[in-house]
Order: sequence, then structure tokens, then C-alpha cells
Amino acid sequence: MGADTFRWELFRPRLRYPTVPYHGLLQRTVDRFPDKTAVIFDAQRLTFRDVDGLSHSLAAGLRELHVVKGDRVALFMTNRPEYLISFEAISKVGAVVTPLNPAYREAEAEYQIGNSEARVIIVQQDHLPIVEAIRDKLPSLKHVVVIGSERPSGTLSFSALVHHAHGTAAPVDLDLAEDLVALPYSSGTTGLPKGVMLTHHNLVANATQATAGACITEPDVLLIFLPFYHIYGAMLMGCAVAAGATQVIMERFDLLAALALIERHRVTFLPTVPPVLLALANCPDIKKYDLSSLRCIMSGAAPLAPELGKRVRELTGVQVVQSYGLTEAAPLTHINPVDNPELVRLESIGLAVSDQEEKIVDIEGGEQELPPEQIGELVLRGPQVMKGYWKAPEETAHALRDGWLYTGDIARKDKDGFVYILDRKKEMIKYKGFGVAPAELEALLHEHPAVADCAVIPQPDDEAGEIPKAFVVLKKGVSVTATDLMRFVEGRVAGYKRIRAVEFIDAIPKNPSGKILRRLLKQRA
Repeated sequence: MGADTFRWELFRPRLRYPTVPYHGLLQRTVDRFPDKTAVIFDAQRLTFRDVDGLSHSLAAGLRELHVVKGDRVALFMTNRPEYLISFEAISKVGAVVTPLNPAYREAEAEYQIGNSEARVIIVQQDHLPIVEAIRDKLPSLKHVVVIGSERPSGTLSFSALVHHAHGTAAPVDLDLAEDLVALPYSSGTTGLPKGVMLTHHNLVANATQATAGACITEPDVLLIFLPFYHIYGAMLMGCAVAAGATQVIMERFDLLAALALIERHRVTFLPTVPPVLLALANCPDIKKYDLSSLRCIMSGAAPLAPELGKRVRELTGVQVVQSYGLTEAAPLTHINPVDNPELVRLESIGLAVSDQEEKIVDIEGGEQELPPEQIGELVLRGPQVMKGYWKAPEETAHALRDGWLYTGDIARKDKDGFVYILDRKKEMIKYKGFGVAPAELEALLHEHPAVADCAVIPQPDDEAGEIPKAFVVLKKGVSVTATDLMRFVEGRVAGYKRIRAVEFIDAIPKNPSGKILRRLLKQRA
């Protein structure tokens, strides 16, 4: 089909959305494919019936802990079957999942657990010391449930909660459009991360949109190493359940192990991020693995260089497509035509998912809609767009205007509807797909006794996309090395937030009101 006859509606038809809560997607799949393999994790295999049964038991256990509709339950673990089981169980009791990054240190975990007012945390044994260190500072946290064979007094066993619960959790009356099922935290451009309020309808709608857009069906096998705590990984988990597809789970990414799993389990769909594609393109052993089962490699979470996508396609013979989303949209909003390789535009994030409206508006006022090829801010609305930010009415009002979500990304749209992201209006640093707030790192640097002033900006990086770079003004008569400052911050944040470059400077450029002029620092860098 040539560009002159391109019809967007042929690739994004209107969809019918199940009027079920999030856990209803699992029930629908159990009704169709009860004995189909749902999860493969190392030597462990679970059918959809297994996942449903285990999550029913965990839901009953949570009920015995007096978890009720609307309560927040934190998940603090790596990718594993217990994540899926917990997510489904929490949905079944009408509670709300708030996922923590397993790389979090004490201060980060304390903030999210405290801000969300989580009553229960389900934590992997490896991460229990962090929870124990901050537990006395969290008055809302009533129960700590541990995944693992060892647990200290005052905690509960995940296994015991699942296997020794009495009865079943009674169905909960839910308002699908209003009641939350997930509260992931998304870093803002200033201050601390904000909870994103996602309803049952949001996640069910986006699972439906994403499975349709990526053409995921029951025969598919997905390799998921993208973390479930990240909205990208959570979306994939939901898509696999909704479609009845099998998910092969990796606790952490390892390139050769991933290639071996693709070959062994005949993986058909590979969701990934640009740094992994770069590793794939530079892997000298790639030809040793049989990747013929793959039908698509989907890249998201960070901009994909078209040349890298082409190189991976040439090496593997597999179509590479770029997609786009954000936590506030649950998350997928755009994807290239997966089933029409001749229409894929690697430099574009693709077409809007079904039933999503979008427009490009003027950057300053955000009200004037711009014609094709004009540059402005991408705004959108659809059934997957968040309810708002948790405990942040002013920021909600700024992000959501008349139902439109203002993404903060600068983009253009061509006459065929393909969208191209050009830059970010926000000041967020995108390190390997993870958002890093400059203000958080600046606040930490200011705690160092040698630092008089500082500013953090994104520095382009071939592997990570962007890395945090700090400009630092030292106090008079004080000496410190760049390595000392990087280590100072490293000990206080998750690994992906580390400052990876430091430049000493005489003064931080600011406007009269004191706002950092990051544009000048980027030019200097």
C-alpha cells in the first residue's frame, strides 16, 4: 500500500473493551485455556489455572490480614511468578498495587511506601533488610510478607499466606472507571516522584489496545526481562494474560541467556529497549542461536536510532518496530504497524493505538492545534489515560486539561498519522528508559559539604540514551574529586540514577528568579 493510499483506520479499528476488573482478564483466559502454560521461570511452569488458583488463595490470605478495597499493597521484588500472582490477588480484593523498584535504597523505598500509605508490603527476601531498616518510620505499614525461606519475627511467609489461607475472598463491588488497581510512581521534572492513579478500566483498556496493536494472540510466546515494576513490564504481563499467551520470565537481563531462551522456548515476540538492541547488534555470537521463531522485536521506553533498528533487522531477519508510551497512559499510546513491515517507519513511534485521540498543540499555550508537519507538544486522550496524580491536585490539573493528557514531549505528525518525537519539554533524564529527576540528584549533591551549587543535565550516551551529568561549584578553599562526588550520590540512590559525569564550573547559570538555565549548560556540554 503506497503512502498516497494510506488509511490509518485500517490499522487502528475501534475495539470492544471487556467490562471486567483487571483480574477479570485472567478469568476470561482461564475459561478458554485453563491448562495452557502461562508462565515459564527457570524450571518452573504454571498454567493459567495455576495462576488463578494461587492468586485466589493469596487474595484470601490478604483478606485475613484485613486488606480491604482501596488499601495499597506494595510489591518489592524482581521478575518472578509471585509478581503476577500478587498483582492478580491484590486486584481480586479490590486493593491497589504500588510497585517499588528493587534497586531502591532506604530513602527511596521509605518515600514511596509512606506516600502511598501502603498497609502491606510483599517483599523478596533479598530486599527485606531495606524494609526492616525503615519499618519504624512507616506507621501505615501493618504487615510485611516475605518471599523466601528465611524471615525474621514480625513478618509473614508468602508461601504460608498462600497455602494456609481459609476460604476464599468474596468478590468486591468495583467501579471500574473510578477504583484504582495500580499506583506506580513516575518521577516529575521537579521534586519527588508522583503516584500515577490507574483504574481497572485504564489497565484493561490498554491491555486490549496493546494486544491489538502488537498483534499478540494465544499462540505467542513473550520473553519478558523488562521489569514488572516498570509500567512497560506491567503492560506486557497484562497483555500476555489477556491474550492467553505464554510469558517466559527473566529475573534480570543477560544477553546470551536471553538468546538461549528464545531458541529453547520458540519465543515469537521480543519486547525490548534500545540499549539491549545495541548489545544484540554488537553480539559476536548472535548467529549461533536460532531466532527463526521471532516475528517481531518491539522497542520502547527510550528513543530508538533508526540505524540501530535497521542493523538489528539485517542481523536477525526480524522486523523491528518502535513504540511509545508513558506511565500516565498505562502506558502504550503509539506503535508501528507490526503486521505490515512495509509500512514500518523506524524513525517514528508509529500510529496512535485504537480509540485514542491526539493532536499536536502550540508549545507555549497548549491550546492551538497545529497542522501536519508542524512542531508542538503531543497531547492525547483515550480510555487508558490516568485518573490523575496521587495527592497532587495542582499537578493533575496541569497534566490533564479537559480530558487531554499533556505528555510534555515535543513532536510532529505527518499526513499519514505517524508521530515523530523530537525532544522533551520536560527536563527529565532518560537513562535506559528510566526517568531520572535532576532535582533529586541536585538535592543530594547539595548535602555534600564541599558543594556550593550544582545542576544536573542529560548528556547523550550511545548505550544508555542519556546519562546524568553534574555541573558543580565548589566552596572556596575546599577540594574534592569528581569520583568522590559520584560515590557520594551512588550510595544514596538506585543504580540507574547514579551521576556518571561531573564537571567543575565557576557558577551555575540562572535567570533572575533563580531557575537554572539548563539550555546553556547543555550547550557547554
